[in-house]
Amino acid sequence: MLGLMQDWALTVDKIIDHANLNYSNREIVSRSVEGPILRSNYGQVHSRSKKLSNWLKSQNLRFGSRVASLAWNSGRHMECWYGAMGIGLVLHTLNPRLFADQLIYIIKHAEDEIIFSDISFAPLLEQIIPLCPSVKSVVYLTDKANMPQTKLANVHCYEEILEHENDECQWGGFDENTACGLCYTSGTTGNPKGVLYSHRSNILHSYMSLTADVMGISSSDVVLPVVPMFHANTWGVIFSAPMVGAKIVMPGAKMDGASIYELLETEKVNFTAAVPTVWLMLLQYLESTNQRLNSLKRVLIGGAALPERILRTFEDKYGVEVRHAWGMTETSPLGTVCTLTPEAMEMSKDEQIAIKLKQGRAPFGVELKIKRDDEAAPRDGTTFGNLMIRGPAIAKSYFKSEGGEILDEEGYFDTGDVANIDPQGYMQITDRSKDVIKSGGEWISSIDIENIAIGVDGVAIAAVIGHYHPKWDERPLLVIQTKENFEVSKEEILGYLNGKIAKWWMPDDVQFIDAIPLGATGKINKVALREMFKDYEFPK
Repeated sequence: MLGLMQDWALTVDKIIDHANLNYSNREIVSRSVEGPILRSNYGQVHSRSKKLSNWLKSQNLRFGSRVASLAWNSGRHMECWYGAMGIGLVLHTLNPRLFADQLIYIIKHAEDEIIFSDISFAPLLEQIIPLCPSVKSVVYLTDKANMPQTKLANVHCYEEILEHENDECQWGGFDENTACGLCYTSGTTGNPKGVLYSHRSNILHSYMSLTADVMGISSSDVVLPVVPMFHANTWGVIFSAPMVGAKIVMPGAKMDGASIYELLETEKVNFTAAVPTVWLMLLQYLESTNQRLNSLKRVLIGGAALPERILRTFEDKYGVEVRHAWGMTETSPLGTVCTLTPEAMEMSKDEQIAIKLKQGRAPFGVELKIKRDDEAAPRDGTTFGNLMIRGPAIAKSYFKSEGGEILDEEGYFDTGDVANIDPQGYMQITDRSKDVIKSGGEWISSIDIENIAIGVDGVAIAAVIGHYHPKWDERPLLVIQTKENFEVSKEEILGYLNGKIAKWWMPDDVQFIDAIPLGATGKINKVALREMFKDYEFPK
């Protein structure tokens, strides 16, 4: 027997329809790449998205065709999402931080036909579009006065396109499993792989993220998604915020501490999300200017391990709750978020901090297991192994079947992370499987050493890699980038680590460099770091 409920397809066009009907005047504020702050609202975004849909219909695109965006967070970029997705096209977000050859590979692999771009990327497009035969046209997300000079053919002005279209357009009417968005992994090892989201997966992920123990966004919130729209769907905020009518503040291309602080204060932002490097810049700005955070209440931090000093500074000095999150492109991206259970809230402050530094608990819709030696490991908080994940917003294969079968016999995806889970369900990443240091047959967590080393005053970034050792196979090498105008010694760092980690975990050496290489999503690029130190030898 089947239930007698209506068949209401979970397609993302219904999100912006809902926002238009119920929160039409709720603001969307954008810092444009041209400079000025632009103000819009859900009603205007809804109308303009439909105008864009009508233009896209005139471009001889097939159902499921890929159109790409090369843009920072803005209201115009948001319109491209809903305008394309509403008529069954796939919006492919391009990461401008990738190398040109990677972008060319991705565009060709996705077979993108149209690219929507901020004007700041005009020189890049001049370089790569001639090498991307699938691209038929480029649309610059600007007005006529700011259109760049170009040698490319079939270039359009976004605002001029909308001027000539009406906002009567039928959205939806297709299966909720229809492809919706495409995002490629950062490709630090091998070519990037495409993760193809469905309408259904995006909506279920949004429901999940809105729960109180995840993001907990409501109509009374003002949300600043610093995490880019090309970084796994802005962690879903561009779908979840319109669901509840939250005001959205878009940072555009300016993500330095001063620019982020300006938006936080002038727009009275109370919830924001970004990777740790962004918050390091903000906190350094606050400390150097003696400013306060007057509206901000909650910060979601993910994309890399959360340093303790960021957590303590936000919570102890500024009264801002920090939620540590973990996920990846293949998980849409939310996998876990760290909030305190009633039992944890009874613990001491230091015990709570130790929990908050973990990656957190899985919300409903995510199932985790730790796999070691082909068996499920106990949830004892100490046994670690490969972190496996499954759920309705988790990838089951890559676009065009790149990489072959990616699920185990129970339908779990191997995240590539090494982790443990404690009896309360808190998961903690101890390393990437490719970064774990195997010394004398024992495993050493590079992440744990990094998180402690960054607590040394004057250290900006700390990275640990396993390096060849003639006796132990591998030993930890700690690489440090100091803050500007700071001097830190090897002895200071090793002295700080002493007693905080096992003696046999202690790095065999500390090296200082001007800039630790970062990947396209702001994470430490350990592939590049290993290459940098390939000829290094530990002192004898």
